[in-house]
Amino acid sequence: MANQRNLESLTSLRKSLEGQSSFYVVNYQGLTSEGLGGLRKELRNVGARLVVAKNTLINLAIKDKGFEMNDLLKGPSALVLVGEDAIGPVKALVDYAKKNDKGIPNAKGGVLDGAVIDAKRFEDIANLPSKDVLRSELLGVLEAVPSNLVGVLGSKQQELVGILDAKVQQAA
Repeated sequence: MANQRNLESLTSLRKSLEGQSSFYVVNYQGLTSEGLGGLRKELRNVGARLVVAKNTLINLAIKDKGFEMNDLLKGPSALVLVGEDAIGPVKALVDYAKKNDKGIPNAKGGVLDGAVIDAKRFEDIANLPSKDVLRSELLGVLEAVPSNLVGVLGSKQQELVGILDAKVQQAA
């Protein structure tokens, strides 16, 4: 029979994962309690949360979401729960690991917008611009097309006016 504390932790993990389309599993072993507090603060700044729990409980909660991650849950593991921006926490994790000499936390893998990713993808994802930057770049591209079309049509109109003026002057 499972003990009451584990059941409460599992219930809490399941509740935390509700509505999450992105979450990550990281290795935090080697971080001091001060370092772990600093990591939690960095993640909070980007709308994410670090949850430390037993691997068995994390695995059960993730299985409920339809993902199999037994291979990731070896050694100390923590779950990073993200908010609306799934890229910001990845950048925060990678930046935090670069700041300390141990390179911790180490990304083990996770789920990004419903797709399973491995540890190798974290560095690639961290190099991506934020969603807001990508949206503004897309908006700029979309705005450029009609603007260029108006410019081309305006120049053709000027050519037509010039041709008509020349014809009028020849006729006069």
